[in-house]
Amino acid sequence: MANTQALATSFKVDLLNGLHAFGASVIRAATTKDTFYGALYVATATLGAATTAYSVTGEVAGTGYTAGGAAFTNVNAPASTGTTAYWTPSASLTWTTVTLSTAFDTVALYNFTAAGKNAVGVFTFGSQTVTAGNFSLTMPTNDSTNGLIRLA
Repeated sequence: MANTQALATSFKVDLLNGLHAFGASVIRAATTKDTFYGALYVATATLGAATTAYSVTGEVAGTGYTAGGAAFTNVNAPASTGTTAYWTPSASLTWTTVTLSTAFDTVALYNFTAAGKNAVGVFTFGSQTVTAGNFSLTMPTNDSTNGLIRLA
């Protein structure tokens, strides 16, 4: 089975329970944003809507890559246009001088701040390998049509 792009079903429930804070929150005791990470996964992993948390199972391994992935830069506050709410990290994820020789095609976005490192979504792209090079995931435009996370 292959990876499937989807918002994690558990994330939808977590949103209704107020677990994730993509922007400054006045609802929870803390008024700071949560920290979100992106971890890369091999093309033969089986991540998708049923993914509930970060796991090392199926994560890439190689020189210059640390298990758990990298932190997203979270400057953009959640916003809405019309009936669509959206959020996109404010900078690309980049790994420099990495060697990832097993084909990978997925980044899993998860809440590093939340207990259990709760999954947010699984995002797929074309299969890649990198040998002693740089790898970057360019984030889409932060708007209601292209945002990484869109709730309509």
